[in-house]
Amino acid sequence: MNNLLMKKDLSAEQLAMVNGEMSKKQKSKGLAYALWFFLGVLGGHRYYAGDVGLGIAMTLTLGGLGIWAFIDVFFIGKRIEQKNEQLENEVIMTVKAFSNNKT
Repeated sequence: MNNLLMKKDLSAEQLAMVNGEMSKKQKSKGLAYALWFFLGVLGGHRYYAGDVGLGIAMTLTLGGLGIWAFIDVFFIGKRIEQKNEQLENEVIMTVKAFSNNKT
């Protein structure tokens, strides 16, 4: 919701810049689920989401002997949404800073 308020103040050109960057950088839920399916016990989906510390822990414990990996399937989608929202916030701030420096 915070990103919606931040986007409200952007011009059409700035919104296009934000959308262009997001289409290049955003994480895919489908890819995250595929990584979970094939590399779940090794934490492949965690590495993809940027949670390297948790990925290493999953690798070392083989996904908590499979239990942690199984439970993760219910949380992958929400985690990718959070990462994309955080990324969008960073992109909006960068575009605003770029526009302020440009004027």
